[in-house]
Amino acid sequence: MKLFSTAYFPNVAYMAQMATCQAAAIEAWETYPKQTYRNRAIIATANGTLPLTANVERPSGNHTITKYITICYRENWPMQHWRAIESAYNASPYFLYYSDDVKNLIFSHKHFLIDLNMDILQWCLKKTNLKTAIDTTTDFAKPCGDEHDLRYAISPKVPCQWQFEEYPQVFDTRLGFAPNLSVLDLLFNLGPESGEYLKRQTHFKQLTLNTKR
Repeated sequence: MKLFSTAYFPNVAYMAQMATCQAAAIEAWETYPKQTYRNRAIIATANGTLPLTANVERPSGNHTITKYITICYRENWPMQHWRAIESAYNASPYFLYYSDDVKNLIFSHKHFLIDLNMDILQWCLKKTNLKTAIDTTTDFAKPCGDEHDLRYAISPKVPCQWQFEEYPQVFDTRLGFAPNLSVLDLLFNLGPESGEYLKRQTHFKQLTLNTKR
């Protein structure tokens, strides 16, 4: 079993790691850290990559546990996110195939961030045909540096060490390939092939390095 942070429309690295395990635990009892993928997803637009951040509130300030992080709707960020996604991907091959589900998730008006993210993750697993069983943790374990503990390894603050296999993207002819975006980018561009792509990524970097020798 691997241990993950919660994530808002998680990136390719997160989902590729999810593809390697039969069961995964999603951390619910950590003290919520700021500026992470827990409430942020990165998409590709005509002007480059764009972070989409779900607005959250910490009822206990800096000591708030992730399980109790609430979503703030004072600003209509769901509409902002949806418009950005629609503008970025309406020309992608599989936009119409997934768009209604994505829109419904964004506008589901969940109270707690972890509930929204669990719904998103379950949907992502289903659409990528990954059979990983997921559940939230029941208590907090201190980070131990173990390869199965990915709670803080997949982060905007930690450079990703993988070299990802390229796939067609909406703006790649103009902007080049953008790696490790939200799984939304993968689904809208590869559709049903996304799951097989994810399964290949844990081996792709090593295979690439071996080829270059």
